[in-house]
Amino acid sequence: MTRSPTTGKPSLYLLSGLLCDESVWTRQTAALSNEYDIRIPDLRGFDDITDMATSILAEGVDRFSLVGHSMGARVALEIMRLAPERVERLALLDTGVHPRGAGEAERRQVLVDLADREGMSALADQWLPPMVYAEGARTAALMPGLKAMVERMTPAIHARQIKALLNRPAAADGLSAIRCPVLIGVGEKDAWSPPAQHQAMAARIPQACLVIFPGSGHMAPMEAPDAVTAALKAWLGTSSAPVEIASS
Repeated sequence: MTRSPTTGKPSLYLLSGLLCDESVWTRQTAALSNEYDIRIPDLRGFDDITDMATSILAEGVDRFSLVGHSMGARVALEIMRLAPERVERLALLDTGVHPRGAGEAERRQVLVDLADREGMSALADQWLPPMVYAEGARTAALMPGLKAMVERMTPAIHARQIKALLNRPAAADGLSAIRCPVLIGVGEKDAWSPPAQHQAMAARIPQACLVIFPGSGHMAPMEAPDAVTAALKAWLGTSSAPVEIASS
């Protein structure tokens, strides 16, 4: 892997999803920061996926590996489209490549209006539960941190990111052109972007491997942190531990 001239470590970008920040990656950062120059870009100021991607490319890191979660994976795919020669490895977690669907704008606008009218706490109470696999005490333990993360955002940030997602670039046709090693990961119980969606993505990428994280919903980096970290280490080639990876 290409190493950063400042740290001497390979560069690894972690790209967060809608209304998510660096706290999503706490466990992965702790596990990987000794070996990698980890960068978690701030995507809060953008309302366009391509602008998010170009801002990351403008940081000037010549070669890097990319991990994207949910919206962040959409950004990673746009980086892959714009500058494939700069991406050494690509990981896409709990995401999709489909364009905006019928009724999607209207459904998302309901949440935009809720945040504007009642604030981010009210939005969190409605938006978060379907994102997480409801499993008693474990879910209850995750929710305070997830809600606090959403409450650190603002209705304006939410509206910008929703606009970016509604106008997202087409990504499906570019999958077959990806030539770097690719990890496709998804929570077993992800109701927002289910495993079948990821199996279809993996089938179209020449060097893709698929990992399903047991007992996890859409927030896999937080819901299944050990499984996600193990999969990332295997993908990066830093672990000899066995990981259940089903090749496409």
